[in-house]
Amino acid sequence: MSKIKALNLKGHLLTAISYLIPIVCGAGFLIAIGMAFGGSNQAELIQGEFSIWDALATMGGAGLGLLPAVIATGISFSIAGKPGIAPGFIIGLTANAIGAGFIGGILGGFLAGYLGIAILKYLKVPKWAKGLMPTLIVPFLTSIIGGLIMVYIIGVPISGLTLLLTNALNSLGASSLLVFGAIVGILSGVDFGGPINKTVFAFVLTMQAEGINGPITALQLVNTATPIGFGLAYFIAKMFGKRIYTNVETETLKSAVPMGVINIVEGVIPIVMNDIVRCVIATAVGGAAGGAVSMLLGADATVPFGGVLMLPTMSQPWTGAVAILVNVLVTGLTLALIKKNVTDEEADKQEEIEEEDIDLDDIKIY
Repeated sequence: MSKIKALNLKGHLLTAISYLIPIVCGAGFLIAIGMAFGGSNQAELIQGEFSIWDALATMGGAGLGLLPAVIATGISFSIAGKPGIAPGFIIGLTANAIGAGFIGGILGGFLAGYLGIAILKYLKVPKWAKGLMPTLIVPFLTSIIGGLIMVYIIGVPISGLTLLLTNALNSLGASSLLVFGAIVGILSGVDFGGPINKTVFAFVLTMQAEGINGPITALQLVNTATPIGFGLAYFIAKMFGKRIYTNVETETLKSAVPMGVINIVEGVIPIVMNDIVRCVIATAVGGAAGGAVSMLLGADATVPFGGVLMLPTMSQPWTGAVAILVNVLVTGLTLALIKKNVTDEEADKQEEIEEEDIDLDDIKIY
C-alpha cells in the first residue's frame, strides 16, 4: 500500500485535470456558440463553403476530440517532466485512434510517464549520448513501447469497458437517474472543491469525453448553487427571526455569493469552518436535491465550468436553471433551520477576534 501511495496516482491525475480544464472550457464555449447560431462541426473546412459559426463549432469539436491526448500528456508530464510530453501525447492520440477514449488516455498517460522514468533510470548509454536522453532516446523508446502496449494490450478491453459504461449510463431510468444525480450532488459539495470533488470531477469528465454531459453538469450546478444557497439562508433565517451568521460571516457572503455565480465554491469555506457539521449537512441535502433534479431533467451543458454561464450551452437551459433553483432553495432552507442562532455578543466577539489576528506591535525585526 505504501508503494502505491508513493506513486501519487491521484496527484498526477489531478495535476493533469488542472491543465485540461482551460482547454475543455475554451473548446466547449467555441462549439456551444457556433452551434447556437446554426453552425455545425464539419470534417473539413473548405474555403468558401463554411460560415464563421461552422468554423467556431469545428474548432471547438477539434479541441474536445483531443481530450484523451491532452490528459495523457498532462499525466505523463506530471510524472516524468519534459521527457514525458511527447510520449504522453502520442500514446494519448493512439488511445483516441483505437477507441479507448478518455479512460485510455488516462491509463496511457500513466504508462508513458512511468515508462519514461524507468528508461531514464535503468537505460545505460555512453556519455556522448546522455544529452540525447530527454530529447530523443526517452521520448522515442517510450512512444514506441507504450504505443504498442496501448494498441495490442490495453486498448481493446478499455474500449469495451468505455462502451459498456456509456451504454449503462444512457439506459438509466428515471429512478436511477435520481439516485445517481443525488450521489454526484452529495459528493460534489461536501468538501467544497476539495479532493472528493476533484475525484468525482475526474470520473464525470470521463463521461463527458464520451458524449454524456449530464453527470458533469450536475456536479458543476451543485458547485454553483451552494454559495448562493448560503446567501439565501441569511434571508430565510431573518424571516424566522433568527440570526445565523456573525458580522464577519455576513461580510464573507458578499464575496462568496458572486463567486458562486461563476462556479467558485471555495468562498464559503471560512463560514463552513465555523460550523462544519451543519454546513456540510445543508450542502449535502441541497446537493442531493440539485443533482437529482439536474440528471432527471437532462441538463446537459457542453462546458464543464462557468456557473450560470453554462446555461446557454445546454440544449434546454431551463433545466439547469430549475436545478440551480431547487439546490439553492433546499440548501438555504436547510441551513436556516439547523444552524444555531447567533447572539449580538457572539457576532461582535468574532469580529473583534478577526481584527486582533494581526497586531503590528507583535512584529519584531532582529
